[in-house]
Amino acid sequence: MDNHAIDSHLNFYETKRGLFSWIFTLDHKRIALLYLYSISLFFLVGVALGFLMRLELFSPGGQVMDPRTYNQVFTFHGVIMIFLVIIPSIPAVFGNFFLPIMIGTDDVALPRLNLFSWWLYIFGALMALGTLMFGNGPADTGWTFYAPYSVTSDTNVSMLLLAAFILGFSSILTGLNFIVTIHRLRAPQMPWFRMPLFAWGLYATAWIQLLATPIVGITLLMVVMERTFGIGLFDPSLGGDPILYQHLFWIYSHPVVYVMILPAMGIVSEVIPTSAQRTIFGYKAIALSSMAIAFLGYFVWGHHMFTSGMSDQARVVFSFITFLVAIPTAIKVFNWIATLYKGSIYITPNLLWSTAFIFNFLIGGLTGLINGALAADVHVHDTTYIVAHFHYTMFGGTIFVFLGALHYWFPKIWGRMYNQKLAYWALGLTFVGFNILYGAMLTVGVKGMPRRYYDYLPQFEFLNKVATVGSWILIIGILLMIYNLIRSARKGEIAPRNPWNGVTLEWQVPSPPPLHNFDRPFILSEKGPYDFSLLEKINEVEQKPLDH
Repeated sequence: MDNHAIDSHLNFYETKRGLFSWIFTLDHKRIALLYLYSISLFFLVGVALGFLMRLELFSPGGQVMDPRTYNQVFTFHGVIMIFLVIIPSIPAVFGNFFLPIMIGTDDVALPRLNLFSWWLYIFGALMALGTLMFGNGPADTGWTFYAPYSVTSDTNVSMLLLAAFILGFSSILTGLNFIVTIHRLRAPQMPWFRMPLFAWGLYATAWIQLLATPIVGITLLMVVMERTFGIGLFDPSLGGDPILYQHLFWIYSHPVVYVMILPAMGIVSEVIPTSAQRTIFGYKAIALSSMAIAFLGYFVWGHHMFTSGMSDQARVVFSFITFLVAIPTAIKVFNWIATLYKGSIYITPNLLWSTAFIFNFLIGGLTGLINGALAADVHVHDTTYIVAHFHYTMFGGTIFVFLGALHYWFPKIWGRMYNQKLAYWALGLTFVGFNILYGAMLTVGVKGMPRRYYDYLPQFEFLNKVATVGSWILIIGILLMIYNLIRSARKGEIAPRNPWNGVTLEWQVPSPPPLHNFDRPFILSEKGPYDFSLLEKINEVEQKPLDH
């Protein structure tokens, strides 16, 4: 029996063992899990910091920390959640694990670069954590590092900026790898419009990672140079322009919102047809709308700056383009709902996480349109309304889909099934707690409570108490979900090859996959990736013995 046959018998966990076989692996599946475990750890740290902030805001006056510590906590919370969790989450974990399988190849195009991107991620994360121990303590500027305060603060801003710069390189390399993989390694019988929609989401995202991330990298280095050499790029006392920093920062940071959300939309486009057991409605419209969102996302950064003093003509243009982005987003939502219509719907935690995402993201999108309206933005700018809107899109959007993807692909990754009853409870608590928390913050923001404030007026106390109680419910749901998944990964029922009756290629490989992904020839349809008439043939693969 040759080595390939041995690999076909063993799953990717069993081929090699030991710590070094993981941290020096070139297997895309192991690298994906390295990202998953790292991101999950930082997610829990970010949740803990958010919990401390909500405790501080439970009542007016000081509760658990002083004002400077509060500023440092919300800065570190933002940096961890944005740069260490949300940006890399879906592409680095599920993109790495499933993109090669879904397009019919054994690995990404540049496996060594893939491993190097994870090492850069860890190095950047350690640098960020190092700000807790070196200098005058962690930065207190907020995760946006707005000048001129980021230039003049005596906290350890420079080290945190360099950490973010390194994390940006990790993101660029991941995007480059995915672009090359999709262009060069797709199965010969898989042209562009037969790719799964998750691959389309990753492809659109990868171009943003590749083209937009260098801008913020250069911008962060400019702040470090100004802090070190006093050049005067952004500090008005030295002849600099702080508004220039905002433009450079948001030229990257608004497209990066779509780095976070486009892969999530791709996953929803996988879960919904599988749960409805029918072809996705409007496949090409969903695929092209991903590219449209990525393209339009480059031209809307100015809506973050409507109160900064830009010209009226520029504000009108940015507002108009912001409303245009709603069109391709609405196309996706319409097509998801149309796919469910008259489908043979099988209710699973995967589907409910996806529908919870649609609900949350619609709230996030509609509240975003209010931000894009010039007159309304003047009222809600820099209030907790903005914080709630952002969390509805990023947490209620990206993180909800990330957790839903864990449930969807859990049997494929670990080869075991989870406890569905506990999964429903965890989802219910997370969804209810999330909407109580951020719904209250939306309301108190409309009433005028500023964001990033350590203290507040007594008139805002009731809604802040409601929000804090909501955070407790949310955390209980997250912890219950983590307990269920960890326990099930070790002791759950053995999973079949295709537990959800999916038809994309990852459901044609064993659970967990072998080292070389495909132990048998795979089946592709000429009708596209969501041809459920193939389901009988795909299920026959499970019963057919492998001929060595």
